[in-house]
Parts: sequence; structure tokens; C-alpha cells
Amino acid sequence: MTRIFFLLIALSIFANRLNAQELYRVKADKLRVRESSDPKSKVIGNIGQNESITVLDANNAKFYKVKFKNREGWVSKDFVEKIAPAAKPTTPQATTAQTDATPQKSASADMYRVTADDLRVRQQADPKSKIVGYLPKNENVAVIDSSNTSFYKIKVTNGEGWVSKEFLVRVSPVKATVEKTSIAASVPQIKKDYTNIIFFVVVALILITILYFSIKYASGNKFLIGFSAIVILVIGYFCYITFIQPKVVTGTFASNEDIQYKSFNFKSKDSVTVADAYTDSIFTSKYVIEGDMIKLYDQQNTIMLLIRDDKTLIGEGFTRGTFTKK
Repeated sequence: MTRIFFLLIALSIFANRLNAQELYRVKADKLRVRESSDPKSKVIGNIGQNESITVLDANNAKFYKVKFKNREGWVSKDFVEKIAPAAKPTTPQATTAQTDATPQKSASADMYRVTADDLRVRQQADPKSKIVGYLPKNENVAVIDSSNTSFYKIKVTNGEGWVSKEFLVRVSPVKATVEKTSIAASVPQIKKDYTNIIFFVVVALILITILYFSIKYASGNKFLIGFSAIVILVIGYFCYITFIQPKVVTGTFASNEDIQYKSFNFKSKDSVTVADAYTDSIFTSKYVIEGDMIKLYDQQNTIMLLIRDDKTLIGEGFTRGTFTKK
């Protein structure tokens, strides 16, 4: 009788363990698997986008314990989503209730605009809490919790944070129909600026005029004519590469500072791969170059990088820091 009792207990524990193991889908391009729930622990592998994984433990606030290639590891909760089980034909009412409940959660968020130059985003609703990033002025953010008397809980790039109420002004509610599930946002069209072209044409006309008078009044002096032509061509060439030729950024730029975005790998003329240290993930985004400024569009935030030279980029806002080419 005792053996049967212990056997029933063992079967009950085993059944509960099976129910706790749920399937999730990876949303990031490449999700890192760490040895423990510490974001600084050793990386033991990577999981590709849209792969299914089994969650063994969901008690941690930021990480899931998962089954990974016949071993166990920890991944960030921000980049996995639960795979909904197939609806049973005999319970259509439960399925309808679940569908109706989803948009109500999105409709509860409101859109606010930042009024400060660099608004600090903190980990908790505490003025002494760790700063996890910055928001530029006039940036729109979604407020998901406004119950605190001094802070708003907002949704930022690939995560959440808290900001002071004093520096936000309400714009409009967030509509569920405009929410995007993709990691990288589309790049808006760039307004064409013809100022540089007009300036180059004016300089070219001046140089041609100078060359004309140099030839006319050189009295057949070939050396003077040749020297004037070389000087004018050199000046014209440098004006062209400075004002007309579009800037191109290639290669990987990384920073050793404690900031959110650790590296930018520019693979093509409009695509860049970004390593996010706070969410422990890698995502791909589109970008454009306007003058000396690189702009990345990632969901609700605009990431800006200033081109100092061919080997150095200067970040602003969330990317504040210096990035050097490897």
C-alpha cells in the first residue's frame, strides 16, 4: 500500500512538470542562451528567429529557463512569445473571450510626447534607480502604467522603463490597429536637399571663369596655364567629395562603454545589425544617412549616430557614446 501511495505522488509531480513545460517562439534574429539568469553569465549558444523552445521555469522576472540542445539554459523574456494552443471545437466561447481580451490591454496605453532634451529612463519608479537609457525631445512613447504619483511606466525599445511625469505631455491613445510586431521599423522617405548641388555648381562656374582668364592673360605661358588648371581641378575634386558624393558607412563599430547599444554592423547601404546589451539580443534595422547623421528607425525610437570620420561614430540619446571601427 505504501509503494502505491509513493507511486501516485511521483506520477503527480511528473505530470505537473510536463504541464509547466510550454512552447515559446523566438522573435529576435539571434537569441543568446546563457548559463544562468545573470545577464553577464557565459553565453552557451544561440537560437535562430521563429524557432520553438520549451520553457522549463518562468518564475524569474526577466529570464526563462529553457531546454536547449539536450541541455538547459536561460534566455531573455523580451524576445520570446508563447505559442497559443489550438482552440478546441467544443469550447468556442472561451476562444472568443480570449480574442476579445487582447485589444483591451493595448487600448489601455496612451501616447505621450517628451518635453525634455534628454529624458532619463530608469529601471524602477525611483529617482535613485539605475538609468537604462535616454529619450530625445519630441519623441513619442506609449505609457502603460500611470498609477504612480511621480513616474510613468513606458514602453521603450525592446523593453519597459520609468520616466518622470513632469516631462511628458499626452498626445493621443495608442490604437491597437497600428501596433507592429516586427523589430525594425520602416525608413521614411528623405526630403531631397539641393543646397549642396547649387553650391557646387556656383563654385564650378567660378573655377571655370578663373581658368578662362588664366589662359587668356597667361600670354602663352604653358607652365602657368598648367599650374592653374591643376589647382582648379584639385579644388573642384575636393568640393565634389565634400558636398556632392554621398557618405557610405561599412563595417562594425563598437563601444566599450556601459550603454544600451554595444555595436553596429553595417552590412549593406541601408541595413544594420545592432547588439542590444540591456535586452541581451541582436536585431536588424533600416537606416538612412542625412549629411553627417545616421538615423536608425527601431519601433518607437530614432537612434542617431554622428559620423566624425571613417573610423569613429558618436551616439546620441540611447546610443550616447563613442563607437570605433573594428
